[in-house]
Amino acid sequence: MRRTTLEQAAAKPKVCVVVTEYRHNSHAEMILGRLLGNLGYTPAVQVVSLYTDQIAQEDMSRPEAAKHGIPIYDTIMEAVLAPGDELAGVVIIGEHGSYPDNELGQKMYPRRRFIEEVLIALDESGRRVPIFSDKHLAYEQEDANWIYEAINEREIPFMGGSSIPYVPQIPPVSGAELFNMKEILVASFGPIEAYGYHALEVLQSQIERSGADSAKPISIRAVQGQDAWEVLSKGHGLDTLLQAALNTYDKPGLDHLKDHFEAPVLFEIKYNNGIKGFVIQLGEWIQQWSYAVRCENGQILAARMDSGLERPFFHFDQLTNMIEQMILTGKTEVPLERTYQTTTMINAAMRALYSKSTIKL
Repeated sequence: MRRTTLEQAAAKPKVCVVVTEYRHNSHAEMILGRLLGNLGYTPAVQVVSLYTDQIAQEDMSRPEAAKHGIPIYDTIMEAVLAPGDELAGVVIIGEHGSYPDNELGQKMYPRRRFIEEVLIALDESGRRVPIFSDKHLAYEQEDANWIYEAINEREIPFMGGSSIPYVPQIPPVSGAELFNMKEILVASFGPIEAYGYHALEVLQSQIERSGADSAKPISIRAVQGQDAWEVLSKGHGLDTLLQAALNTYDKPGLDHLKDHFEAPVLFEIKYNNGIKGFVIQLGEWIQQWSYAVRCENGQILAARMDSGLERPFFHFDQLTNMIEQMILTGKTEVPLERTYQTTTMINAAMRALYSKSTIKL
């Protein structure tokens, strides 16, 4: 006998979701919306409790929760404890909302508070369930250190980071082709911290794909404006890498870009095994991320990360599926170590840009 829709929903693992705000085109809509069956997505889990830290002017949380019969709780503790023994996972989306910037230009999202309150609730209930937390761990490095240690101590399946490393690459580049990577440059865009983090995730994921997953960053420096163009044009071949990355877009070339864009931001990362990584942020000149790699034999490989440019932003399908698979299996494809490492890198990069210095890691 075919089960009814209600029976099918009741059989799905139960999930609690904690968000900063839920509005049109927010990360909450892109992830939670999919978990609710919106945006053409068929979820494998059932959202049964919700906490919203803020209510946006064009809030979607209240009407969506009412539509799906999901209670919204006043505290994270209540939302986590509400499903009782049926709780299978917690999804934290600490992105977007009206939060201040600190002096370094970092958005002060309450990710440490969200994760800490979830862990307190899980400790109280004696449960250990998988946790997803969107993007990097925290803007304060001490908070990131605390989160890393707290998750490891509890041996909880955890997934964070960016959606961009998992989108298709145009043209496809295999991990084997990246073997003997010497340098990698990622072309990025948008806000320095928020989108620079995606770029660092692209950079780090390609290093891992090359087989150099034990490579550790040892220093980061940041330069801006004409200083960035000067570094790129010093004859070390970085301009060639940038041109290769730009060639993956249908955009004018490097010479045209230098004439019309005066304020790039460049991160330079040195690794313990000799690899050098670079991220250049080009404002709104491009709309996706791309990378170019120089191998030991001089070969240059380049690809564009084919993330969605329009609704429903299809790259969130893959991310949401990965979140669900972690909840269903207790295993994640995204190592906590990478999320911790890229968190450390973006925090150091923002300090380096502010202080105009090199930060040792």
